[in-house]
Amino acid sequence: MPWTRRRFLSASGSALAAAALDARAEGPGPAPRKLRLLILGGTAFLGPELVEAARGRGHTVTLFNRGKTRPELFPDVEKLHGDRDGKLDALRGRAWDAVVDTSGYVPRLVRASAELLAPRVPLYVFVSSISAYADSPKGPTEDSPVQVLEDPKTEDVRAHYGALKAACEKAAAEATGGRSLAVRPGLIVGPGDPTDRFTYWPVRLDRGGEVLCPGDGSDPAQVVDVRDLAAYMVKVVEDGRTGTHNAVGPAAPLTMAGLVEACRAPGSAATLSWVDAAFLEKEKVAPWGDLPVWIPSGRESAGMTRVSNARAVAAGLRFRPLAETARDTLAWWKGLPAERRQKPRAGLSAEREAAVLAAWKKEKAPATGR
Repeated sequence: MPWTRRRFLSASGSALAAAALDARAEGPGPAPRKLRLLILGGTAFLGPELVEAARGRGHTVTLFNRGKTRPELFPDVEKLHGDRDGKLDALRGRAWDAVVDTSGYVPRLVRASAELLAPRVPLYVFVSSISAYADSPKGPTEDSPVQVLEDPKTEDVRAHYGALKAACEKAAAEATGGRSLAVRPGLIVGPGDPTDRFTYWPVRLDRGGEVLCPGDGSDPAQVVDVRDLAAYMVKVVEDGRTGTHNAVGPAAPLTMAGLVEACRAPGSAATLSWVDAAFLEKEKVAPWGDLPVWIPSGRESAGMTRVSNARAVAAGLRFRPLAETARDTLAWWKGLPAERRQKPRAGLSAEREAAVLAAWKKEKAPATGR
């Protein structure tokens, strides 16, 4: 199947060089003012890092969710149980300094929670996505057009993820009278990532041997470590920021070559074979799914790896070295149960990779016997 923007949206320089902006994202110490934070969700991937970042700054956290995903987490944190769809009673009559919505995908449900909380919560932070943008080949800024739902009544998240996220942002802003911040991350990576997209690269390079790499290495890539994203979000809550921020990284431009090298540990025995993008397309090797993080230049979604992060960086988004993210991700992966590691959710299988590499070598080999 040919690569399309819809497939990208539905899937939902070197990073080592970012100078001062590539410093660690964690705050220097406790916040000057202790806040009461409500997190809607909080137990999947970004949520737990938000809890840790907030508590590390001395804030008090309350979680609201269904109590079904990893309920054992944070036994000493207040947990309110309910459902985004019509079961918000646990939130009634309560007040917090800010709410962070990590689990909003449907405008109707985001509006319901925002309207309920608006009278007693000064700031509503909504975790959106760069998928909210309409096509922008050169890379969107926060002022670029967003997608619009063709059918305003649809709630099909898989088919209309980006447009629904944009509509959720609007619902939160309208319900709170503009007292909201839409945070638009790109690909969130690091320990705990349930998608295995970025994880594919440090794991594959750790296995060694000949590694199939896409294109010539010059295609841009953008990722943000979940821990850096969480630390930044706590900071913007403390600062009371509103509006829209693109939370993408790293600080300096990153290429696929830079990403792959950052994922290759010192002394690695892996060798890299960069395979022409046109050949990969002919072999039906899909960007993003078979070779995660990669979007070939010239495709309609290529701008999604060129998103401006200037506003978020100015607001305090900082980035640890990508090699550190890769190292920690690999360590996390190795600690997972064997049955989970045997079923990666993204990337080429060893057999498929070997077959494509063999076909590539055969095509490149000079003709003989003529």
